Amino acid sequence: EEYRTHFSLWAMMAAPLMAGNDLANMTPEIHAILTNREVIAVDQDALGSAGGRTWKDGDREVWSRRLADGGRAVILLNRGLEAQTISVDWETLGLPADARLQVRDLWAHRDLPAARGSFSAEVPSHGVVMVTLKG
Repeated sequence: EEYRTHFSLWAMMAAPLMAGNDLANMTPEIHAILTNREVIAVDQDALGSAGGRTWKDGDREVWSRRLADGGRAVILLNRGLEAQTISVDWETLGLPADARLQVRDLWAHRDLPAARGSFSAEVPSHGVVMVTLKG
């Protein structure tokens, strides 16, 4: 989980993506992380602005970033030792409270049900759920 968390935060910050590992001998898990096109697309979004932490409560955090298409990239981050549910409401992200948004899970590569007003997910220990939100 922590490798995925690390890579997600890099992408959220629009950081240069550089790998210091042996590319010829990496595990399939690491290869899947480093080649996730959806997460890389967030990192390299044309708007070029870095995201940041928009909410924190204990070991639960929400990070967000505006995207060039008008959407948002969002990370639900669990720094805790147990899985837990993390929620974010649209107002925290600077979005209209009653907006109905399409939700795309970037690590699962799947669309989730559209959400109105907020989004919640179960987040593993030291892990993330990374999504895009689009109107």
